[in-house]
Amino acid sequence: MTPARFLDPHIHMSSRTTDDYQAMAAAGIAAVIEPAFWQGQLRTSVGTYRDYFLALVGWERFRASQFGIRHYCAIGINSKEANNERLAREVLEILPLFLCKEGVVAVGEIGFDDQTAAEERVFRAQLDLAREARLPVMVHTPHRDKKRGTSRSMDLALDRGVRPDQVVIDHNNEETVGEVLERGFWAGFTIYPRTKMDSERMVEIVRRHGHERVIVDSSADWGVSDPLAVAKTARLMLERGIPPAAVEAVTCRNALAAYGQSGQIREEHWLPPVPVDQRRQFEGNTVLRGQEPRVDRSPEAVRQA
Repeated sequence: MTPARFLDPHIHMSSRTTDDYQAMAAAGIAAVIEPAFWQGQLRTSVGTYRDYFLALVGWERFRASQFGIRHYCAIGINSKEANNERLAREVLEILPLFLCKEGVVAVGEIGFDDQTAAEERVFRAQLDLAREARLPVMVHTPHRDKKRGTSRSMDLALDRGVRPDQVVIDHNNEETVGEVLERGFWAGFTIYPRTKMDSERMVEIVRRHGHERVIVDSSADWGVSDPLAVAKTARLMLERGIPPAAVEAVTCRNALAAYGQSGQIREEHWLPPVPVDQRRQFEGNTVLRGQEPRVDRSPEAVRQA
């Protein structure tokens, strides 16, 4: 039996449509974590970053709720834009203002891209902020020279006094997972249609390494990606004989344990499902464009009927 509710702990919903939210809710995805990331074009001023962070803790949180999904986020400077040292300094100054916002469960996604000295300086600074704010960390491992970048990321976390159990090392593959788990970090896996990791390989990783501290996510963004990847991977795991408890762990429980250390995310937030009322507004705006609003009956009303 497929677990009834999933948590996708790394998905860029600002890049997705409301159709995606509807499909995700139908597939059993009850909650998402959206980390701040590179939007495909380099930002040039701290104001664009501020507005982006405000959207993550404001409009996007509201938009998700209008389709029955609980939205959380991680806040940070991505590794690619860390190379703009002037901009990075300015963004570092405003990060503490957002790390204390409701629904912020981690500092992230941060880490390496080209593994430059500038990226490392910004990485160190954000690890310090995470430690001071008592927040978990979501680490983006580089696409190039991944094994070295992954090892270095873990070294830096330990050097800055951040415990392994407070850090999710994401975008793992067969080459990196062993060291990540051996050193006590959480191992995240991004399920992509053609790159990073696919569902078939993910099944074999769980067979070989078990389910403890293993996390499955979609990282769905503006590129070729699948916002239903977590639910689809869960289904394949069950078909291939992975025990239901293990499937539930890698598609919900482990991420909940890792990011639950923030004190901002709990299963009670989405179980039982919160009724949707699309008549609600956010700063005068709704998700509707002439459609009839969806208005769910509350559990109390259903019981009394």
